[in-house]
Amino acid sequence: MAQWAVVIPEDRLEAERLFHHDTLELDEPSQPRPGPAPGDEVLVVANAAAPAVVALGRVAGDASASTAPGTLTVTYTRRCFDDPQPAGGLALSGPVTPVEPVAFRALAERVAPTPDLRTWFVSVDLPIEAPSAAEAVRRFWSYVMELGPRELPAFVSPHDDELAMQAYVLGEQTNLDPEEDDDEQ
Repeated sequence: MAQWAVVIPEDRLEAERLFHHDTLELDEPSQPRPGPAPGDEVLVVANAAAPAVVALGRVAGDASASTAPGTLTVTYTRRCFDDPQPAGGLALSGPVTPVEPVAFRALAERVAPTPDLRTWFVSVDLPIEAPSAAEAVRRFWSYVMELGPRELPAFVSPHDDELAMQAYVLGEQTNLDPEEDDDEQ
């Protein structure tokens, strides 16, 4: 089993931060062989200029019928998109780079284990004008798809502490209180 660093393109990084995916599919660049093989361990790295580990994974075994030839599929084992770990000593030679086992372990140990799952309340509230409840639901989903995570805040609170609710836009905590903005000026 070999170890690799895979650089995630900036636009794909944003999608991975905003939406939960079990796998990362990337166009496999032409590279010297042998390349990543099923079962190989992977550091998913953002920003090749100042590398930071954002996830760990394994190269997926069988390519699914829906995966195009030349696609590298990585199954996530740990994620740290919200807390990237600096990888300044990692020398990248392209979008896919072999990594020595000792260096791989040192970087992988920086990524905290996945914490236990907890229950969260996540909501999106929109006032919708419509002639019926069913039409209101259709319009709601249209607005959600149209506005998306760039414009539409999602409200999040732990199950046991609803007063701790926070707004998130683009996966980042956001202050939506206009009075606090006025106080800062």
